[in-house]
Amino acid sequence: MENKNGTVVTEFILLGLTQSREIQLLVFVLVLIFYLIILPGNFLIIFTIRSDPGLTAPLYFFLGNLAFLDASYSFIVAPRMLVDFLSEKKVISYRGCITQLFFLHFLGGGEGLLLVVMAFDRYIAICRPLHYSTVMSPRACYVMLLALWLGGFIHSIIQVALILRLPFCGPNQLDNFFCDVPQVIKLACTDTFVVELLMVFNSGLMTLLCFLGLLASYAVILCRVHGSSSEGKSKAMSTCTTHIIVIFLMFGPGIFIYTRPFRAFPADKVVSLFHTVIFPLLNPVIYTLRNQEVKASMKKLFHQVCKLKILYR
Repeated sequence: MENKNGTVVTEFILLGLTQSREIQLLVFVLVLIFYLIILPGNFLIIFTIRSDPGLTAPLYFFLGNLAFLDASYSFIVAPRMLVDFLSEKKVISYRGCITQLFFLHFLGGGEGLLLVVMAFDRYIAICRPLHYSTVMSPRACYVMLLALWLGGFIHSIIQVALILRLPFCGPNQLDNFFCDVPQVIKLACTDTFVVELLMVFNSGLMTLLCFLGLLASYAVILCRVHGSSSEGKSKAMSTCTTHIIVIFLMFGPGIFIYTRPFRAFPADKVVSLFHTVIFPLLNPVIYTLRNQEVKASMKKLFHQVCKLKILYR
């Protein structure tokens, strides 16, 4: 049945990552291994931070939320992608496509804003240590958390609202393994120039500004740390370096996809695979591997579990 906006398409056909069965099998195995190993790692990070009274600082509060966002984000694309690898026909309904697109930008936008908040936390801790307990109070942390969730929702609802206004009357083949803005708007049965500009402004400009702002803030922090002679210099340098690595890994693909006119490039699918499937699973792990306190807490938790197993044998 035709909708009010002229849409008659009820489903989209996903062409997938590649037509080669050998490459599909290889990617399936790799993604499944990543998923089965690193996804539980996100929940382990959350459980460790929640259970250890020594990890109550704002940094760990935000790290736990980062792990939650990434765990949630990984459910949007990866499970369906794994199922589609085993299916001959990869089909997603119109509503399912819009839903996937909404949560992709809702959680992705929230995560980008969370990295901004984490940069602000590090700036106050290193450059304004005397004001840290006042500025980063528990109440302020919850307000920031609410603000980033709200920011992600507003960003995503704008994306969805612009898509819902477009008519889709065919064709209905998406040359990708998931639904995202650049591919979907190209299937609209109308001129999408204005919509593309709005999409670039909403996603591309926001991503670019966050990226540049984060780099500038960490540059200030690193300059401040480099010029000091405090005992925590090495730890601060390590933390900031880790954050910068994550910033490049997260915002690099986003800038590549959303800050240019929506034309297809051969590298788009590979970049999308990294951005939507692999990076959300690796992100908290990168933080954890460089954080001695969290690693020590995990080891302590592991030893406690081992002791309980011995007692109940």
